[in-house]
Amino acid sequence: MLGYDWPRLHAALNDLPIALLLTAVLFDVLALATRRESFRLVSFWTLVLGALGGAAAVMSGLQAEEHISHGDAVHRVMETHETLGLVTLGVFGVLALWRLLRERRMSSGERTAGLILSLVGAGVLFATGLYGGRLVFEHAAGIPTSILEGEMRERGKDHDHAAGMADEHGVPADTSAMAAPSTHMDPPGTPPHSHPPDTTARGH
Repeated sequence: MLGYDWPRLHAALNDLPIALLLTAVLFDVLALATRRESFRLVSFWTLVLGALGGAAAVMSGLQAEEHISHGDAVHRVMETHETLGLVTLGVFGVLALWRLLRERRMSSGERTAGLILSLVGAGVLFATGLYGGRLVFEHAAGIPTSILEGEMRERGKDHDHAAGMADEHGVPADTSAMAAPSTHMDPPGTPPHSHPPDTTARGH
């Protein structure tokens, strides 16, 4: 599948329908506020295309669920994400079908109801994305165990950041000078005395 397994394909298919559906809601609001037909046409076509893309994202997500190794915690988040995704698709799918059948004959009341429903759909869409993000960033869902274990070992290594330090001209820093303050030994028989701070070894 061009190097894409189901989890990666699902991730690749998510962004476009989200952008299209949110754009449809935005232009619905603008169309209602300005009564401009051009805004209504933009909202109509972005809604239809977004609903089709949403169907592809949901179907790939259902397949991805079967190909991801996961435990109980991931399963619970995944089930919520799946439910919200299906509700989102249902809301925008009904809206798209409604407008395909009624676009040229919709009353102002129908358009207002459609706008309210699309705003509800946008809220559910946001929640769907939130739970999808939790799967990836909190539970590393979809990342093969071997890759995850290797990354954990890499993060556990100690890194000597001072070794790569350089001044503003790109000259490597002398880290040995920062390791300990300068000291010197007085010659034998020198009377007791003290030195000002930061005094380095030199003739008295």
